[in-house]
Amino acid sequence: MNSIHTPVLLSEVVDTFKNIGDGVILDCTLGYGGHSKALLDSIPNIKIIACDQDDMAIKYCQDKFKDYKDRIEIYKSNFSQIIKKIPQENIKGILADIGVSSLQLDLNERGFGLKSDVLDMRMDSSNPISAKTIVNNYTQDELQRVFCEYGELPNAKIIAQKIIKARENKEIISCKELSRIVGSSNLKNRSISVATLVFQAIRIEVNKELDVLKELLNSIQNSKIDETKLAIISFHSLEDRIIKDTFKKWQSSCICPIQAMRCECGNNHAIGKIITKKPITPTDKEISDNPRSSCSKMRIFKIKRQR
Repeated sequence: MNSIHTPVLLSEVVDTFKNIGDGVILDCTLGYGGHSKALLDSIPNIKIIACDQDDMAIKYCQDKFKDYKDRIEIYKSNFSQIIKKIPQENIKGILADIGVSSLQLDLNERGFGLKSDVLDMRMDSSNPISAKTIVNNYTQDELQRVFCEYGELPNAKIIAQKIIKARENKEIISCKELSRIVGSSNLKNRSISVATLVFQAIRIEVNKELDVLKELLNSIQNSKIDETKLAIISFHSLEDRIIKDTFKKWQSSCICPIQAMRCECGNNHAIGKIITKKPITPTDKEISDNPRSSCSKMRIFKIKRQR
């Protein structure tokens, strides 16, 4: 491969799990293996169970970890489903880096980047819905919903109208075309471009990213996993808000309605505690070395179920 994916918050991830001793760390988003390799090299007694839905990433990692084969198992799976497929008893750490990898963004044929000659954005190539499908077939109302909900764009209606008008003349087949149509100017009072947020919104819709994140969190909550550190790295506010709110709920022992006069739920519903009151963010040096890390945030939760 011509480019190398740089894992974000690498030293912070290793530091998070350094004291677990032995057992299994579940890497829910293997990608190109940067986090998993650092964990295997730094913590000699742990094993890794890892998954990804990207065939290219899996093939790459099968070769990358050939000398670690007795310490790592790799599954092709959506990260929301992996917990149902593996033994849960010895999982002492869970890592989920839920961003798009640099290689996915940079490879022209994957159709993620603003300058790509194709329009795809599928993390799993077997997904029947691509960005091209959405851009050329969604109604104006559907496009507006996507841009409003997942891009938080104040001018979502205008952007949807631009796409509808453009595709009346010809099918939109590349990210470059789409970027020209929606415009590359920055939002007022913000340092991010309209095109970047449009692409983020379409990618989330294609891959159902927020739904998959919620499914992962639900599968952890409903599992038998215990005495386990969970670290989740997110890259935009919608994901971070879901993680933050879920961790707060998991830490709450009482789940009675706020208007209840007294606790009637048993006051024993907490499944652990929040480790990071504020998210861990990259250092200035990391951002300088890897600008794509700038919006990453990691939150950590310790699962410790009440007996």
